[in-house]
Amino acid sequence: MTGAAVIEGEASPDRDIDAAHLEPSPSDMRLVIAASSAGTVFEWYDFFIYGTLAGIIGQTFFPSGNETLQTLLVWAGFAVGFGFRPLGAVLFGFLGDKLGRKYTFLVTVLLMGIATAGVGMIPSSASSGRAAPIIIIVLRILQGLALGGEYGGAAIYVAEHAPPHRRGYFTSYIQASVVGGFVLSLIVVLTCKATMSPETWTAWGWRLPFLLSLALLAISLWMRLKLSESPVFLAMREEGEIAGNPFVESFTYSGNKKRLFVALFGIAAGLTVIWYTAMFSALSFLKSAMHVDDTWAEIIIGLGALFGMGFFIVFGALSDRIGRKKPIVIGYLLTLLALFPVFWMIGGAANPALATAAQRAPVVVAGPGCHFSPFASEQATDCGKLLGDLTSAGVVYSRAEAPALSLTVGGNALAIETYPFAEKAARSDLLQQWLGAAGYDFAKVKPGIGSTLTMVAGLLVLMALSGATYGPVAALLAEMFPPRIRYSSMSIPYHIGTGYFGGFLPLISGYIVARTGDPYSGLWYTWVIVAVALAVAAWGLKGGPPQDFRDNA
Repeated sequence: MTGAAVIEGEASPDRDIDAAHLEPSPSDMRLVIAASSAGTVFEWYDFFIYGTLAGIIGQTFFPSGNETLQTLLVWAGFAVGFGFRPLGAVLFGFLGDKLGRKYTFLVTVLLMGIATAGVGMIPSSASSGRAAPIIIIVLRILQGLALGGEYGGAAIYVAEHAPPHRRGYFTSYIQASVVGGFVLSLIVVLTCKATMSPETWTAWGWRLPFLLSLALLAISLWMRLKLSESPVFLAMREEGEIAGNPFVESFTYSGNKKRLFVALFGIAAGLTVIWYTAMFSALSFLKSAMHVDDTWAEIIIGLGALFGMGFFIVFGALSDRIGRKKPIVIGYLLTLLALFPVFWMIGGAANPALATAAQRAPVVVAGPGCHFSPFASEQATDCGKLLGDLTSAGVVYSRAEAPALSLTVGGNALAIETYPFAEKAARSDLLQQWLGAAGYDFAKVKPGIGSTLTMVAGLLVLMALSGATYGPVAALLAEMFPPRIRYSSMSIPYHIGTGYFGGFLPLISGYIVARTGDPYSGLWYTWVIVAVALAVAAWGLKGGPPQDFRDNA
């Protein structure tokens, strides 16, 4: 019997529940995949629209005198939603194992839709003061709770309907649907921006993508109400195999602690930082450090995501033939080798003039105890203010200790004594004037066709690596755990891994970039997490042909 790779180590036997389900007809299977995938697309659209519109959300709800701080506050709000995903996994995993898969993920999609639409209705901080960011955080918490229950429900529902020898292929549509949610968010944003003036978009048009969530919610509920309960859950209920307390049993079931450890550090943490780096880090990198026109950057990322979705299905299907471990481990290894070179290629193509200027005229700040705090609205020292101005402008710089503050560009010392440290706007104007004379151009650029294709090619490499590590995972996790506690056991490590390691990635990598002045330095966070995931997956996942949980018990 085929199925998914499981971790090495002893596992307690579980009743042969999986064998009890009847294979659905092709038409039934198409409905299962379509309804589950559509709901997943809509839920992730709801979750990702916040990240897609990070810039305008910062201006509307988190205004500050420090552009870097404003960006970090937006990403902190983004991270809060992810931080609550594990709690949602515990809550809805418990309900899914006790009450059923179908109705649990109906509740999650309803909660997500309402919370997302709420973001589009909140008054700006200019009119409501501190209440606005507080309400945003509350809605992000609700989104995180909902998403914590969504993925496990959809993945398990499809896995428990799929024939074992095609489980990787069928569940890969759920994986691709995550990317689909991001693509949909970009399509909606670009469409709205194209149909209204920039002034209208900035004033209120940006709210429409959030309000659209109500229409997507109606479609998703209609589709999912047509579904029947999972045959595996029905068989468990008929045989009296429903878990008494799925959360507790997830930690007490024989061998499950090791499975949870491997699922968290070897699977969820690694795959999610690759995917978030390929999409969100790349989008932020193009818009800020590379000064690519916002709309053009969104188109480039959207093309990479759209064409890259196929890799998730390809590797999901491939895992049915070669097992789940191989593509994941190889994907991790290749990510470690390719991550920095791919981003260097993207950066060089995005703004060649800026990259050339940084190489020809490197910026060096020297002074006593130079310190920059990304979380301060204004820096305490003159050196900190200078570093903050360079960071806000997206300029690569290096630091050195010296008795007195100095700024050199291409080896030439500038008249730092004339720098208006007390006037922020004047500082920005003078800095751009100085750097402009050295060949730096801070105007937003629209790369040519050749450069755009190069960037899309780089993104496709990252998407292929993401597909290799993400495509087989729904099948792997569903079959790694016994059916009676499957919803809880796979959801908890998955959402801790994706919620904390992935959700905090934009915030942590942004902080690293702000502290170092190197736009590529944030990639070290991804590299380290993937290295750990590679070690854990290589040790903990069993190779060879896929196998069901019961065949390894």
